[in-house]
Amino acid sequence: MALRKEEVRELEAQARQLRHDIIDVTVWAGGAHIGGGLSMLEMLVLLYFKYLNIDPGAPERKGRDRVVVSKGHGGVGYAPVLARRGYFDFDELRRFNQFGSPFGMHLDASKVVGVDVSTGSLGHGLPMAVGLALGAQTQGATWKTYCILGDGECNEGSVWEAAMAASHFKLTNLVILVDRNGYMIDGATEEVMALEPFAEKWRAFGFHVLEVDGHDFNALAGAIDTSLSGEKGSCVIVAHTQKGRGVDFMEGSVKWHYGSMDSALAEQAHASVGRMEGRGA
Repeated sequence: MALRKEEVRELEAQARQLRHDIIDVTVWAGGAHIGGGLSMLEMLVLLYFKYLNIDPGAPERKGRDRVVVSKGHGGVGYAPVLARRGYFDFDELRRFNQFGSPFGMHLDASKVVGVDVSTGSLGHGLPMAVGLALGAQTQGATWKTYCILGDGECNEGSVWEAAMAASHFKLTNLVILVDRNGYMIDGATEEVMALEPFAEKWRAFGFHVLEVDGHDFNALAGAIDTSLSGEKGSCVIVAHTQKGRGVDFMEGSVKWHYGSMDSALAEQAHASVGRMEGRGA
């Protein structure tokens, strides 16, 4: 599903708007896991505005594609995407993580329209995604499951148990994307609990590994196409990203795994996103 130049421009514009949205929601909430919300944004934008077989007007349609955002703390990035895709009004996010709001820091599938799976306890998303994909395969259904993992949560043994199952059952209807931004809440992944050689670990579990720039829509699209083709067997897309992408004082900083902003700092963040045009999303 090669992207036309005008499609890339539209996706980049959408991503910039959503970065502004993420900043606003973080301010309204009083704080959020903004760094990882910004790092995985291109993956979400590409899925929701290009790839997914979904209908926001019929969110429970049986044959829809499913999405599991395993790094559930990134809800501040996920919720604005759902709003802009038409699942609910964006202004509802003014109450994000406030008392009585359906929008908690980790999005609840029983409360937020468009969310297929509640996540947040890290390491659980891929096992659930494998179950969904295996169910579809067993029933001969054509819908796909997409799972976005955080790199830090790949410390969890349950991730690798699920990977073993996905490879064993040859689940080519499952697209796994890892947001490899290099940081988790306590610091750099390689200092807290080293993941490298990360790609080799996946290969050892029977996967074809696709390493791409996670902010490059064309590279991501090519990797998703390869994964969906089934020609390489079970695939994992290791998307190399930047924590806090688009906000210069957040980029590559573990400080912004979770953070809050006053109006002056938010203005600086918006200005930084405004300067992104020309450097890609």
